[in-house]
Amino acid sequence: MNTLYHFESPQLKKIHAGKVRDSIAIDKKSRLIVVTDRISAFNKNLINAIPYKGGVLNTLTNFWFKQTEHIIENHLIEQIDDNVSMVKECEPIKVEMIVRGYLTGSMWRGYQEGQREFCGVPVNEGLTFNNKFPEPILTPTTKDADDTEITESEIIARGLVDSDTYQIMKQKALQLFKFGSEYMAEKGIILVDTKYEFGFYNGKLILIDEIHTPDSSRFWSKADYEKNAEKAEQIDKEFVRQWMLAHKIEGKIPLLLPEEVVNETSKRYREIYEIITGEKYLTSEMDIKTRIYNNLVRKRLIKSGYIALLMGSKSDVPHAEIIMDYLEKYAIKTQMRLISAHKNGERIVDLANLLNNSIEPVAVIAIAGRSNGLGGALAANLNVPVINCPPFKDAADILVNVNSSLMMPSFTPAMTVIHPENAALAAVRVLNVPSLRAQMTEEIKQMKLDLIEDDNDLIN
Repeated sequence: MNTLYHFESPQLKKIHAGKVRDSIAIDKKSRLIVVTDRISAFNKNLINAIPYKGGVLNTLTNFWFKQTEHIIENHLIEQIDDNVSMVKECEPIKVEMIVRGYLTGSMWRGYQEGQREFCGVPVNEGLTFNNKFPEPILTPTTKDADDTEITESEIIARGLVDSDTYQIMKQKALQLFKFGSEYMAEKGIILVDTKYEFGFYNGKLILIDEIHTPDSSRFWSKADYEKNAEKAEQIDKEFVRQWMLAHKIEGKIPLLLPEEVVNETSKRYREIYEIITGEKYLTSEMDIKTRIYNNLVRKRLIKSGYIALLMGSKSDVPHAEIIMDYLEKYAIKTQMRLISAHKNGERIVDLANLLNNSIEPVAVIAIAGRSNGLGGALAANLNVPVINCPPFKDAADILVNVNSSLMMPSFTPAMTVIHPENAALAAVRVLNVPSLRAQMTEEIKQMKLDLIEDDNDLIN
């Protein structure tokens, strides 16, 4: 399926990988948020990715950010791609503001067991499943692996945020919930409960993360609720949770969804987007990684290609620098890295995770002499082209050691190029980037013209 499960780029530094969102460093004032198509349930990531899910979440969040700017400033700078946004680099507050309009979910389970106070908020006796509260209530949690319920006084006592700031967060969360509830009610949707996150930007409190999405909120059909409050249909990712609960294997929930459930989930996400925004979510047959790559290049956040020069030892650096010099005239990112097939080969696995899932075209030049195990080890683990360019000292060195680079084991397709300039040119060509191909076409034309001029000089 055309989905984004992993986002990787050797040109970008990943700060954090969450269940769904990856944070990418840009500079001191901004970062990229990549919303993948991963889906989580019961605090676990499922094996499947859901087509268009990340695009829906990102675009819907940004829709809400624009709709709620009059209530509070948010961290959005610009949407780069359906799945990618540039946001302000903030200091996050480690508290999630959970606003609930109805007695349901985990709160209902606690209520059934006799609990009448939630996060310091008292709840009346005699309520039933899915009852609407007279006024929405706030049940904050810690923002950590456990998402533990916490009271206002505990938040202040633990220094998670100061009292004055917390009062503003509380006020803004309730205002956002009121706005979202009224907006969605007109669309036939009940906003049951949701979460808000805040952070500081230049000392100012702003809204961050996501807002009013099917991942962060519980939605009901208003018509269903009015017909039978206790059987209101949830139009969020509860569909996935219920399928998992109904298909346990030896008491354990499955983490692999069948194709029909994946497709139905994708359809539901797009339908929610269309109901809320009033606009159709535009899908595309273009490969999602290609689309993101094009948009990142267009915004000059990455260069059009990446070439890694991987060396077996520090003594190979001068040879790598010669290749780097040849690559300077091309609009690509080049990087030298040290990795030994024999001494720290375990690092190749980590490198493979990065390069094999890279968003941009990648080529690798392996620089190791003597018994060149590096090129073969790389070619056996990477799905990108590997070119051996050993640092031979002289013709004798070539004759003695070239076979260790030429004779690769089966299913390790490393190529060998002797001359550093040719290795550089070969790496650029295998990237197969249109702009680079056009540049090389001009270089070939110029080479032929130079030969004609040289020939004319000889004739004359």
